[in-house]
Amino acid sequence: MKFGQARLSSGAVHAVVLDGDEFVDISDAARGIVAIHDFLDLALARGESLTAVLERAAAGATLRYEATTLLAGHESRGARLTMPIAPRDAWGCGVTYKRSAEFRDQDAAGGTRGIYDYVYSAERPETFYKGNAAHTVGSFEAIGIRRDSTFTAPEPELALVLDSRGTIVGFTCSNDVSAWDIERENPLYLPQSKVFRACLAIGPLVVTPDEVGSGMDLNLRCRIIRDGNAILDGSVNTSQIGRTFAQLIEFLTRDNPIGNGTILCTGTGVIAQRQHALREGDAVEITIDRIGTLVNPVKRLV
Repeated sequence: MKFGQARLSSGAVHAVVLDGDEFVDISDAARGIVAIHDFLDLALARGESLTAVLERAAAGATLRYEATTLLAGHESRGARLTMPIAPRDAWGCGVTYKRSAEFRDQDAAGGTRGIYDYVYSAERPETFYKGNAAHTVGSFEAIGIRRDSTFTAPEPELALVLDSRGTIVGFTCSNDVSAWDIERENPLYLPQSKVFRACLAIGPLVVTPDEVGSGMDLNLRCRIIRDGNAILDGSVNTSQIGRTFAQLIEFLTRDNPIGNGTILCTGTGVIAQRQHALREGDAVEITIDRIGTLVNPVKRLV
């Protein structure tokens, strides 16, 4: 199943489920079940799968939108796609790909084995807070460049959507937008590198595990488009992630309660060089097999 959210002209955000070439609006304002997190809370309270709850809601729904139109970033019947779930919490995992560890150590330590390679090979992964719904945008919504950053880069990643028990309820594309120059100045500045307005993009949809499988063999591609040309076009397969998702989730939830509808980004294997630093007016496209394409324009924050 594929599901997400649409923002209406009124500003209201409604849960939608993909049904063939249409999105079905499954919101039920009379019952107070409108957004995806409402359905996720309902599924947890009833002890049911999210898929079962969404399927039941879709069966009785009548309001529909054109899927091709919404997925292209356009409006259908006054609605546009927005973030597929408003995350209660969002977290990231760092240096889960070997190439990420090597690149960061080469840049920070002159090519010697440093803290990033150590983290890659250590039992404990790197996890960091990425924000919440206030820091997150959906497809076709602008990601941000911090006003004090000269090298902000996209980090294209497969993201897990978790319930409060740490169960994977779906997968989505994510962009862990990061101010790399700030982190490189001093690793203690990591929170400022990672957390700011529009620092995380997710979408366009969430896809349930029955369609994606384990998520550990998906092709991921990232492009930065500038003036109509791709200045970066890189790809990786999630099989190159050096840890299992179970390990990442276990460390995230160890003595750390998470919200129902938490996003966990699983690390990047496509590395932008300094010449790929994002500029206002760029667009970033992230495509993952069986999930779709996340598209975001770039805007400098003021």
